[in-house]
Amino acid sequence: MSRILEIVAPKRMGTNFRWLIGSSWTSQIGDGVALAAGPLLIASQTHDPFLVAMGVLVQRLPWLLFGLYAGAVADRLDRRRLVITVDLLRVLALAVLVAAIAGDVLSVGVVLVALFCFGTSEVFADTTSSTLLPMVVDKRDLGVANARLMAGFVTVNQMLGPPLGAALFTAGLVWPFVTQAVFVLLSALLIGRMQIPPPPVREQRRVRDDIMEGLRWTWHHRAVRTLTLTIVTFNITYGAAWSVLVLYAVKTLDMGEVGFGLLTTAAAVGGLLGLGMYGWLERRYSLGNIMRVGLLIETFTHLALALNRSGSLALVILFVFGAHAFVWGTTSRTVRMRAVPTEFQGRVGSVYLVGVFGSMVIGTAVGGVIAGLWGITAPFWFGFVGSGMLVALIWRQMPHIAHADSDDDPGATQEAR
Repeated sequence: MSRILEIVAPKRMGTNFRWLIGSSWTSQIGDGVALAAGPLLIASQTHDPFLVAMGVLVQRLPWLLFGLYAGAVADRLDRRRLVITVDLLRVLALAVLVAAIAGDVLSVGVVLVALFCFGTSEVFADTTSSTLLPMVVDKRDLGVANARLMAGFVTVNQMLGPPLGAALFTAGLVWPFVTQAVFVLLSALLIGRMQIPPPPVREQRRVRDDIMEGLRWTWHHRAVRTLTLTIVTFNITYGAAWSVLVLYAVKTLDMGEVGFGLLTTAAAVGGLLGLGMYGWLERRYSLGNIMRVGLLIETFTHLALALNRSGSLALVILFVFGAHAFVWGTTSRTVRMRAVPTEFQGRVGSVYLVGVFGSMVIGTAVGGVIAGLWGITAPFWFGFVGSGMLVALIWRQMPHIAHADSDDDPGATQEAR
């Protein structure tokens, strides 16, 4: 057991990291259960496509409404206590939902309100918990540490959680949400074991001023600005293409609904392999070259899917893409954490996350329009052309971006500092 613990969370990274990864993986199990149970709960109350879609929207909308505010709050308060408080609020929201189910007073409105409240608390929890890692792990270990955290996301959130949630839902509507509440509460207890110094006393200003300061820092730091704009652009092309993936699997590849599930599973398995190899990749290749290869894989994935008509080949393509996607996500998080000073981690991270979720929403809408006008494979062509243009623009900047550091980056102006 100790050998497994050393592999997952090496002793050199410290006890605080072990508490953090334990909390993260535990929370991811609960969130994975909800991935399946949430939509199933809404579907049990209504078959209206609009209301079912609203269930997805109300969980993403809080990122656009409160994301920047959550970043400012994370930079103001004791981050460990803030995560614990928000997790307890998540448990409270789940308790209300469980009570409504047990009391037979459940309705679509109750479900949507509960999901919105849970989504809002999740914005603050995720934004704040992401600031804890660079506080407890040395810069040289951030890449491996991020890979370990994301491996938990792939394994328990994407692969194990949803089947467990569906099975629990079959046993009884209330059980998935009771299970999720238990895991979230356990996650809060594990965070409580961390020993982190309180934040320095700061001049009290309006939250709006803190938010604007974070936006200015992001804009004036050349590397972080380019990285943020890159992920926003790539998520628009990605969102457009993946918005029709289910139709691509069912109609273009004739794989059926099970085939669509296999495609998403192939991407998750590829991601797990990529994360398992991340330490090896980081030791042998520069982050700049890792990011460059990732840009090429993303671009040519769109082209391959646009041309492909074989289900078997699509599984291979999605496997490779999954490995790239999680390696890229780990690298971008690591670069950002190394470059951003501790006092700006919450605000700059929230700008990045709002861009991620906002661009996904835009890309999904764009993909639907393009597919409606020119066919199911048209969004993949859009993704290929758009990604290719971006790669050409930022190719030479990748080494600088990948090795940006807040202490020595020449692109960070005095105002950004």
